[in-house]
Amino acid sequence: VMLKWVNPGDVMAWMLLVLLSTALSTGTAMMLLARSWNYRKPIPRESDYSGLILSNHTSTSSAPASYFARPTSWPAVKASSIQAVQTAMGLRNAATSSWPEGLRGGRVFITPPVNGWVLVMGPGLPEPEDDIDECFRCIIGLSRKLGQVQYFCANPVVYHHAWVRAERGRVVRAYAWAGRTLWKQGIRTAAEKDLALHCPGYCETSDDAGLLNDDIESNVDKIPMLASRWSVDPAAIDPRRRHQFKGITGEPTRMF
Repeated sequence: VMLKWVNPGDVMAWMLLVLLSTALSTGTAMMLLARSWNYRKPIPRESDYSGLILSNHTSTSSAPASYFARPTSWPAVKASSIQAVQTAMGLRNAATSSWPEGLRGGRVFITPPVNGWVLVMGPGLPEPEDDIDECFRCIIGLSRKLGQVQYFCANPVVYHHAWVRAERGRVVRAYAWAGRTLWKQGIRTAAEKDLALHCPGYCETSDDAGLLNDDIESNVDKIPMLASRWSVDPAAIDPRRRHQFKGITGEPTRMF
């Protein structure tokens, strides 16, 4: 019997082909397995965000909280969808973002729903002391589109502060102070009375001898407690969960 000579080059080529086929098969199997695992992995629902609030969420002071935990101003919108708030605000260049990333730069960040409220944070928001009329128009504009909208401002450095409640495009209650009363509308709510919040008249300023500065400083310290009674205090959100759920960041239009 005559044996045919086998070319060593052919053997090497076949071995390389077998190894390549094995590698491709293994890679494909791993990819399919990973895809199958991701498919079965539960996707957080918006209703799951209700667990972001700490059980003890009544704050006692605004001063110790960092800007990340509690900004100087923030609207709170009664909504279950962050997309609805995004649309109402007309955000430009909107993108999904984590909390730390969303608060960088001059953008605004829309949080996931927290106990039925969506919060908006960031330096792109209007401040009462800068333009009270623009602040009013923005709150009313959001309320006309989304219904219940609240606004809080508490600056522990200069003691400027404000709280506003609007429903269906109408201001129910508002007070704003920046060295003098900028805005006073509606009847004091039960929460304001319980917290003994002070609301000087339009004619009173911080220079008046009859107006105690301690009262104004006290207002700033109590606004987080008012926010927790009306809706949500941002500083009460569990910081460990902020990285788990993403919100939306973008550039706001001048008028909502």
